Formats: sequence, C-alpha cells, structure tokens
Amino acid sequence: MQHAVGSPLPPPHRPGHGPTAGWPAAAHHPGPQPPGAPQGSAPVPPPQHPGYPSAPPAPPVPDATGHVRLPQGGPVGAPGAQPARTAPDPTTATLAVLLIGPAGAGKTSVAKYWADHRRVPTAHISLDDVREWVRSGFADPQAGWNDRAEAQYRLARRTCGFAARNFLANGISCILDDAVFPDRPAIGLGGWKRHVGPGLLPVVLLPGLEVVLERNARRTGNRRLSDEEVARIHGRMAGWYGSGLPIIDNSTMDIPTTARRLDEVLTRAIASPPKW
Repeated sequence: MQHAVGSPLPPPHRPGHGPTAGWPAAAHHPGPQPPGAPQGSAPVPPPQHPGYPSAPPAPPVPDATGHVRLPQGGPVGAPGAQPARTAPDPTTATLAVLLIGPAGAGKTSVAKYWADHRRVPTAHISLDDVREWVRSGFADPQAGWNDRAEAQYRLARRTCGFAARNFLANGISCILDDAVFPDRPAIGLGGWKRHVGPGLLPVVLLPGLEVVLERNARRTGNRRLSDEEVARIHGRMAGWYGSGLPIIDNSTMDIPTTARRLDEVLTRAIASPPKW
C-alpha cells in the first residue's frame, strides 16, 4: 500500500486567516499618518499633479517562469510508439526514464553520460542529490532507516517528480536514478509512477556482486556503504528478475557501452511498454 509522500502542504491563506490577520493596516504601511487620522487607518495617497496622470494598474503576473508557462502538473502519459513502418528512436523521443539499481551499479554515471550524449535536450535528476539538499537535520539512511528518513525520501521523490513533469512539459527529456527496492512498497515503483506518470520507463542496472563491491569501495562520504550493506542491497535487488522490467547486467560494460545498451532497451520499451 502506498502512502502519502512527505508532509501535507500548508493550506492557502484566506481573508482574515493569513499571517497578517489581526494586525492594523498601519502596521503594513509604515510612515507618518496625516494629522487627525485615526490610529490604524490606511495612509492617504499622494496628491496628483496637473500634467502627471496616475500610472495605470499593473497587469496580473501569469503563473510562469521566465517566458515558459508552468504546466498544470498532471501525470506524464506513455510515449506514443512510432508508425509500424519505422523503428522507434529513443535518441530523439522525449522520454522519462527511471534507472534503478543497487549502490555501485553505476546508475548516476550512466545517467549523466546518457543525458550528456543525447541529440535532444535531456536533464538528469538524482534522488540522492535531492535528498541531500537537506543540510541541517538530514536523515542519513546509513544511520538507520526510520520515519524521518522515509519522510525525507518521499519528499525528495515528490520533488523529483515535480521537476520531471516540468521538464517534460517543456520538451526536455529526463532520466532519474534511485535504488528502488522490489520488496519495499513505501519506497517502490508506485510512488514514482504516481509522481511522474505512467509514461515513466523503468530500467534496472544489476551487475554482479563483486563488481558492485569494487565500485562501492571507490566511493567517498555518505555514499560509501559497508560491504555487508552492499551485499544485502544487491541480494534484495535480485527480486527484479521475473518482474517484467528490463534488466541490464553491466558487469563487463563501460559507461558508453551501457548507455548504448540502455538505448536498445528503451527502443523495445517504447514499442512495447513494460507492465508495472
């Protein structure tokens, strides 16, 4: 069962209930009051001078960022397949890809390379990077998975989903990476599907355990895990076999080769989206 993500947003302000309710108007318009004006009355507008008409009211500001109107935030639909006479081309289609795998699988490196070398605008969104936007009070999962860590994870996932929808609505593909577990509904695929949409294409990177351990040993900071933790995560990731999701064993592949293999997998996924 999926749960709500993060904490609910605060309700919008209503007249008489906002943060300024109960404060006199003078408190929001500092400045001298005209003689005899009652305390708390609105300030008197400056006199108009002949030949200087008052400026027209400013037009309402649309809900936009720069010149690009923000989308409504609806889910992203499944990418349409190309006509049968032509093979689908994942290098030019606008896609939303979720790269799944254990620590040390190469998700972030492959995602960055794939995004860098596409012929169309593409963004890379790493859930770990977004989680670490929280500085003071960061709930490090290595210190133990608890309610606070799960709440921050869900908030980061929702933030990633919102960013992905904005990129896609403006014609920019995106690839997200996350260590999604097949046996953990709270941090599973359902949340990603809910926040990005049914058009999200999940692909699993799952090299051998020895390769994952070697790559993890080269990591630093809180991204590096103990060998025991890596082995435990890798074992749980094996649950993706038989799930119907495409799996790439990149044990003997370098990053460019894995990215080319990803394009091959996405070609098939566009033509016949996986059931998940």
